[in-house]
Amino acid sequence: MTATMVRDDAGGLLSRDFFARDVVTVARALIGTTLLVDGVGGTIVETEAYDASDPASHCFGGRTARNASMFGPPGNAYVYRSYGLHWCLNFVCVPASGVLIRALEPTAGLARMIERRGTSEPRRLCAGPGRLCQALGIDIGLDGRSLDAPPFALAHGTRDGAVGAGPRIGISKAVDTPWRFWRDGSRFLSRPASGVASR
Repeated sequence: MTATMVRDDAGGLLSRDFFARDVVTVARALIGTTLLVDGVGGTIVETEAYDASDPASHCFGGRTARNASMFGPPGNAYVYRSYGLHWCLNFVCVPASGVLIRALEPTAGLARMIERRGTSEPRRLCAGPGRLCQALGIDIGLDGRSLDAPPFALAHGTRDGAVGAGPRIGISKAVDTPWRFWRDGSRFLSRPASGVASR
């Protein structure tokens, strides 16, 4: 598989059409996929969905210089700084919606992650969007970049196990919306699971 491929469960290539769906469907479908940035990354185990009708979304108030990438084509990255401290990575779906990548199970490029994060504890390398971006070397330079071209590489892995769904984390609006998804039983989540798991 080349670095630009995105595969579905049947082994076929996915185009940008994979992201050109409602954001909740994509957020759930991303659990179990592999995300690499310049060969560093792992299995996505936690995501959150946000769309334009969602008061917790950056796009709720319309287009700005900060969120412009969210209004671009599906299959691009939206990178922003949270609270002036940490970079966060989102995958753009239909315009003005995106999936926040909250946590990975680290599997590739561990030495680079350890160097960037300053810890060798696997659980702390990519558990949380800020840690994840630091470990993978993601910053504003990747905002607006296509997810189907280097340095990104995305591939679906196994879909074994259940996917949990529950309220999102760290927001003050629409706090009960169950648009946080996670791989049930994963020890690499940003916070403990709180919701319902299903296959």
